[in-house]
Amino acid sequence: MAKINFGGTVENVVTANEFSLSKSLDIMREETIAVIGYGVQGAGQALNLKDNRFNVIVGQREGSGSWNKAVDDGWEPGESLFKPEEALGMATVIMYLLSDAGQIALWPEVQKHLKPGKLLYFSHGFAVTYSDQTGIVPANDIDVVMVAPKGSGTSLRRMFLEGRGLNASYGIYQDATGKAYDKAVALGIGIGSGYLFETTFQKEVFSDLTGERGTLMGALQGLFAAQYQTLRENGHSPSEAFNETVEELTQSLMPLVAENGMDWMYANCSTTAQRGALDWWKRFRDANIPLFRELYSSVAKGEEARRAIDANSRPDYREKLDEELRELREAEMWKTGARVRKLRPEKDDQES
Repeated sequence: MAKINFGGTVENVVTANEFSLSKSLDIMREETIAVIGYGVQGAGQALNLKDNRFNVIVGQREGSGSWNKAVDDGWEPGESLFKPEEALGMATVIMYLLSDAGQIALWPEVQKHLKPGKLLYFSHGFAVTYSDQTGIVPANDIDVVMVAPKGSGTSLRRMFLEGRGLNASYGIYQDATGKAYDKAVALGIGIGSGYLFETTFQKEVFSDLTGERGTLMGALQGLFAAQYQTLRENGHSPSEAFNETVEELTQSLMPLVAENGMDWMYANCSTTAQRGALDWWKRFRDANIPLFRELYSSVAKGEEARRAIDANSRPDYREKLDEELRELREAEMWKTGARVRKLRPEKDDQES
């Protein structure tokens, strides 16, 4: 573990430089890791562990779409792919990667297999932090850890195949064996983390729910929609409004920000853009701070968790979700986006 200074705050950080893959494999050599759930996060983590030579199996409901995807990905029924209750019985490490609602539903079955000394792994602090709502309270004779990639399982897998790593947080909720830290970090290295930074289950879920509703998705969509609508109301074409709102940001600017930082972007844009950005960014910050404070308070009070559990547990959840997603998909902005993406030149065309 290294201590790194981030803006005056010293944090505990782990990388493969001091905690190697070979060390991780040695720590986990006698463990059978069962990835329960083969959704986006489960698939990415399971495949990376498999490619890194960990002893990993998958537990997924037979006949489901995710079961079929696992078969397509090379998991063999009866050898490395099992029904959840079968995989749970074989595992010494249970990576619990179902949706939050799915974790609540399967928890009584999982509890039966949590023998003393086993390790229960999460990639989200939701279930344990909001245990009063989820009913998920691990016994005190098992290790309970978390490794939470800062991105989707799709990104985790893609970056792994590219030889890169996606950053992740880690947390130790319960250390019954004295080995919880080593196993958590070994699993974090195994799934392909870029670097691991320390947190708690509560801090992870508070920051994660705020981020999803904020700049990662909710606020981002809201800002896109507001700027696009304003441009359209003032006579700009759909193509122009979309390119100025979304395409330039995602295709040109954000990759540069990711590589060099926003300060570099400000220093390397036109003087007109520079002046405008410097004049307006604090006004956007000040306008949004009250909204973010309201959001964080709602997360901390458990209100966002309650809404999510209630909505996702209803029998008509999928139908209502499809309706809400259709509203996004059929909005003029995203219909325009679909047309714009089709007009992007292929790589071969760009090189010719």
